[in-house]
Amino acid sequence: MLKLFNSLTRKTEEFNPKDANNVKMYSCGPTVYYYPHIGNFRAYLFMDNIRRVLKYNGFTLNGVMNITDVGHLTSDADEGDDKMLVASKRENKSPWEIAKFYTDVFMADAKKLNIDLPEHIVPATSVIEEMIEFVKVLIEKGFAYETSKGIYFDIAKFHAYGALSGMDIREKLAGARIEVDDEKRSPYDFVLWVKAPKEHIMQWPSPWGMGYPGWHIECSVIGDKYLGEYIDIHTGGVDHKPVHHENEIAQSNCHYGHQVVSNWMHLEFLQIDGGKMSKSLGNLYTIADLEKKGYAAEDFRFFYFMAHYSKQQNFTFDALDMAKNTLKSIKNLVKEHKTGSAKVDTAGYQQEFLDSINDDLNMPKAIACVQKMLKEERSADVYNAFIKFNQVLGLNLDEEEIPAEIKELAEKRWQAKQNKDWATADAVRAELDAKGYVVKDSKEGYEILKK
Repeated sequence: MLKLFNSLTRKTEEFNPKDANNVKMYSCGPTVYYYPHIGNFRAYLFMDNIRRVLKYNGFTLNGVMNITDVGHLTSDADEGDDKMLVASKRENKSPWEIAKFYTDVFMADAKKLNIDLPEHIVPATSVIEEMIEFVKVLIEKGFAYETSKGIYFDIAKFHAYGALSGMDIREKLAGARIEVDDEKRSPYDFVLWVKAPKEHIMQWPSPWGMGYPGWHIECSVIGDKYLGEYIDIHTGGVDHKPVHHENEIAQSNCHYGHQVVSNWMHLEFLQIDGGKMSKSLGNLYTIADLEKKGYAAEDFRFFYFMAHYSKQQNFTFDALDMAKNTLKSIKNLVKEHKTGSAKVDTAGYQQEFLDSINDDLNMPKAIACVQKMLKEERSADVYNAFIKFNQVLGLNLDEEEIPAEIKELAEKRWQAKQNKDWATADAVRAELDAKGYVVKDSKEGYEILKK
């Protein structure tokens, strides 16, 4: 019996999709304006984790993830510039070039992490017409209104607003100051469609003039187009709860006249050395940054399993080293079990593993079960059980042999370092990097890793 914590009801509930074994799942995707960092990827490993656990339980998935390539302002509260335009000015490229480049980076990193991507990956700019039609329905039903700046959702018309985040909107409204935009009926009304100034790069024709969509509308519309009016699971980070997801619930439920999403699931933040990630602190690590330090993307994938998704996880390089070493130990033991001849009854381990993942994705407990099983006498039975578990873990068990050419280069670099020939050592390191390999030094020597 699979049980998941539902952010909307604040309870751990037995999961039952609306359509028997077919699960409709929506995941908030990246805003493709910059390099995705490891905090972003914790969210997509969370998505991957849910998808794999659902499949392990025999469910069939129809999943969707959006790609935000327009409409996400620098503030979630409909203020500031569009993030795509900020990136466009920063890099002197068109927003479409920016979106293409950073989407490709995201997809390449997701592949390295072996993330099980949804069946539909949809850029916001591909559903502009559908967004316009969606907004028109909200206006016709009396939930939205027009100002000189755009179309806004009237939150006073949706009495359940605040249910997801636990925010009492009536209390907030009572003490609210006068909003800068005095055309809005409420300071908390949010934009559905923005009327664009002539110089705005990204804009489309609409019944309200040239403009572009607000950020929140894209998820409702993409979900509507690919999944319909009932969605079983919607995922995202906890930072989305008070604004983005609250707004999404309001516009979707009002559009259809009923609750659209049954189960909301939210991931807690990844901290760095006990604090927040920020560019100013220089701790926004990407997958490429980890590779340059000698780690594989899979090491970070395994690091994700060391904490429950509902808890903040603290990233340190010591913790990543622990994950890397534990993963290496697990893989070595799995290899030993592959040719083992002992007979081991793994039924108990299989039940324990299933109970762990079905207890709201308790991956630390599931990993402990795996480690306990691998301590058994070497047995192909254990190997086969692990292969089954790996449907959830998604680890790469096919270790590639390091080519002789790469080994020679690595040894050349090592000898250059011993001779304090730093120029040669750096040049060889760059050559190895270009060929897709990194070398991590230690007191005992060095280790060659494929990027």
